[in-house]
Amino acid sequence: MSRTTRLSSSLLRVAAVTGVAALTLTACGSGSGSDSSSSGSGDVKVGLITKTDTNPFFVKMKEGAEKAAKENGAELVTAAGKFDGDNAGQVTAIENMVASGVKGILITPSDSKAIVPAIEKAKAKGVLVIALDTPTEPESAVDALFATDNVKAGELIGEYAKAAMKGKKAKIAALDLAPGVSVGVQRHEGFLKGFGATDKDVACAQDTGGDQAKGQTAMENCLQKEPDINVVYTINEPAALGAYTALKAKGREKDVLIVSVDGGCTGTQAVKDGKIAATSQQYPLKMAAEGVKAVVTYAKDGKKASGYTDTGVTLITDKAQDGVTSKDTAYGLENCWG
Repeated sequence: MSRTTRLSSSLLRVAAVTGVAALTLTACGSGSGSDSSSSGSGDVKVGLITKTDTNPFFVKMKEGAEKAAKENGAELVTAAGKFDGDNAGQVTAIENMVASGVKGILITPSDSKAIVPAIEKAKAKGVLVIALDTPTEPESAVDALFATDNVKAGELIGEYAKAAMKGKKAKIAALDLAPGVSVGVQRHEGFLKGFGATDKDVACAQDTGGDQAKGQTAMENCLQKEPDINVVYTINEPAALGAYTALKAKGREKDVLIVSVDGGCTGTQAVKDGKIAATSQQYPLKMAAEGVKAVVTYAKDGKKASGYTDTGVTLITDKAQDGVTSKDTAYGLENCWG
């Protein structure tokens, strides 16, 4: 919230404390955002803002940040949106973290465009801002990005699906994230590129929000529209498992190829169990750990992280295809998250 009067140094301290308290209270009231927590201690305070605090991907990201903060003698302050897409909650979290004196903020933007003005205000006050997992639009709005190459993640499962079909005509269902969300757009486009297809080749496209129940509903809708679907691309593994449930109810689980992205432990186990054919595994713990280290470095010597750092992606499957590099589920389960 903007201020029109100049506060004394003592009032600023009160404002900072009040701001952090307000962020904590939003989880209980009607406001946006989730509760804020703090761990570790040290001269450097680092903020982490995730899309939600319930998705296993972000839970693991928080664990990675906590471990890195402890190892680097920093204090970690965390917050999250109430749901994926809660931009207002993330804006509030940025404002409160800046007021509390963080040197840097790590954020997985819920809305890549709408969050930019809040990020610019934080940077204007000398706060280093690093995007994790999801780029802002434009990407240059933050100082740096530590993330999976989501286009590559999509390409890997697209190449795999194409090879696995062995020349059979594909009827594709795309279970996407939500309109305009960069992660979803990049994975979708990467899949099509890897498969050698375009949106004209997609028989049915539905948004799922990355949710398992919505994934099931989306798959049911697609089967009603196009009963002969035989390839299913999903934005993440919860959506993939929802699709599998819908297919199983129709007796189609054995003859439809499902591919996905994430590499969580539940999803990787689903690959091992044959529910998902392949998934592209990403590494949220590494994103967060590298982000914390970058903020500590900035606080100590003023050196800013910049540009894009690829934190890696690996295709996981137990049914390898010629010409497509992959690792098996033993590797996937050793490196999964959640």
